[in-house]
Amino acid sequence: MLISDGSVVCAEALWDHVTMDDQELGFKAGEVIELRVNQDEPEDYEALQAGDGGAEGGGAKAQSSRDQMRTNVINEILSTEQDYIKHLRDICEGYIRQCRKRADMFSEEQLHTIFGNIEDIYRCQKAFVKALEQKFNREQPHLSELGACFLEHQANFQIYSEYCNNHPNACVELSRLTKLSKYVYFFEACRLLQKMIDISLDGFLLTPVQKICKYPLQLAELLKYTHPQHRDFKDVEAALYAMKNVAQLINERKRRLENIDKIAQWQSSIEDWEGEDLLVRSSELIYSGELTRVTQPQARSQQRMFFLFDHQLIYCKKDLLRRDVLYYKGRVDMDGLEVVDLEDGKDRDLHMSIKNAFRLYGGTTGESHLLCARKTEQKQRWLKAFAKEREQVRLDQETGFSITELQRKQAMLNASKQQVARKPKAFSRPYYLTRQKHPALTASLPQQQVLVLAEPKRKPSTFWHSISRLAPFRKFCFSNNGEKGLLVIQEDCLTLNECEKP
Repeated sequence: MLISDGSVVCAEALWDHVTMDDQELGFKAGEVIELRVNQDEPEDYEALQAGDGGAEGGGAKAQSSRDQMRTNVINEILSTEQDYIKHLRDICEGYIRQCRKRADMFSEEQLHTIFGNIEDIYRCQKAFVKALEQKFNREQPHLSELGACFLEHQANFQIYSEYCNNHPNACVELSRLTKLSKYVYFFEACRLLQKMIDISLDGFLLTPVQKICKYPLQLAELLKYTHPQHRDFKDVEAALYAMKNVAQLINERKRRLENIDKIAQWQSSIEDWEGEDLLVRSSELIYSGELTRVTQPQARSQQRMFFLFDHQLIYCKKDLLRRDVLYYKGRVDMDGLEVVDLEDGKDRDLHMSIKNAFRLYGGTTGESHLLCARKTEQKQRWLKAFAKEREQVRLDQETGFSITELQRKQAMLNASKQQVARKPKAFSRPYYLTRQKHPALTASLPQQQVLVLAEPKRKPSTFWHSISRLAPFRKFCFSNNGEKGLLVIQEDCLTLNECEKP
């Protein structure tokens, strides 16, 4: 939050900033910093801009001031890029090269965890700096056209997404290693051998994260001092928009990767899961809710919980007694399917009346699924969700987003560990009745309330009086084995022990 007080602005730092040279200001998260806004800008710049166009002296002075400010911004962009390249080279040659020589201390997997894809970033940044230098006008710097360079290399900046997502893992691994003195001495020796400034390795590894966030700020400043008639104006404007999109894409990918642990936990809570893991093809819950599934050819109606992920639709059955327990019943591959909105009335294929219905139809395979919502509003939400799912798949294909095999396996491993940790150590009653509720997933669209948030309280004395409510179960087997009674309802495999003897 900025608090303006005249020409001085007070700002609270949201994250640490590691300085790379004597002219930069270093600070830590939470510190309050006082700074002057546009301190290099002449005080009468705005007045000159607003001056009478007929005043030749004032207009020329304003243009000269604008050109000088644009020159300052361009020089800053070039100098910071050159410094950044040097730091990337120091990391790759000073640390990674030396670490690879010590296979007894570092495995390739460890090096990938610590340094991520920083070598790829180094290669891309070298090409980017070379393009900037070619566009730099040494005679008249303010005429330099840098916007096109950003547009030409905007796709390469997307590799920062992988680095930023891996950075927390790098910090954890470095923290673990630096608890051992031999790694502390080794990293310090690497720094001294490369003649690098006195910053720890984790400080160097933070610079790519900081750098990708600075580009929109630098371009915004460049656009501010670029005249609309300047040849570079449109390219700078487009570059600013493009780099904002890159930053947004990186944030979105980070959110998606944070979600995969929740999806893995959700899958591990579903009973009788069959087939491949959700994360093999999906990484986002789009929508969820209860629908009626009409099966062919008998036209049987089944109430099911549906969960729409990218690429697939999962449907489950609620447990009769514990409504928060779900049983896997199947999935629908959304790729190649068409969503058809149906009018209320009689269905020609099933010869039955339908309301608030839509059909998932595969034109090439002939696959068909008829689904009905309870209300018209719910149906419309589902139709919007299916459209969003297709759009999400298209965007992922365009941006190349995917979950690596390592990320998928790690998420499933974490979920299985948590599932084991939730199981009770002593089984005084069957685990079926003591299991934890499946975790809630954050969907992209507002969704129906699909989970029971609290276990309903039941009075033991009313159990035998309400036994008639279990009429849908046709098979009963009761045995009296001494002091305790045992009731087994075979059809849904529900076992209750420690019952009151009748």
